[in-house]
Amino acid sequence: MKPDLPQTLFLLNSTVLLTHQIDAAYWHEWNLFHLPGGNQLNLILNLPIIALVLLAFLQVATHSPHQRLCHKFLAGLGLLTVAIHSGFFLAGHPEFQQPMSLLLLAASLMLSVAQLTTLPPANRNSET
Repeated sequence: MKPDLPQTLFLLNSTVLLTHQIDAAYWHEWNLFHLPGGNQLNLILNLPIIALVLLAFLQVATHSPHQRLCHKFLAGLGLLTVAIHSGFFLAGHPEFQQPMSLLLLAASLMLSVAQLTTLPPANRNSET
């Protein structure tokens, strides 16, 4: 079964965001957030986020009645990521300024906006 456009955008955006999390480990992002416990707490915090992304993908892939909400969740996560890193850039932090880091953030911005503009139609009995 060939994925439709919203599914494809979800897959691309989730891939970009998860790859950004790998990049975040490289940059020691926990230091930017002043997390006590450093990488250990960072890993713990990423477990539920990644689980939610994968659960949302399952809803999207199976055309669940909740797929529209899942698209909004992932697009919101992408936009939040871009907003947070924009704040880091404005504050003068040098992290995430390599070409691939910037490309991942730009891709998440574009894919998140595309996701929101191509939401699947709402089912009468589903969440919006």
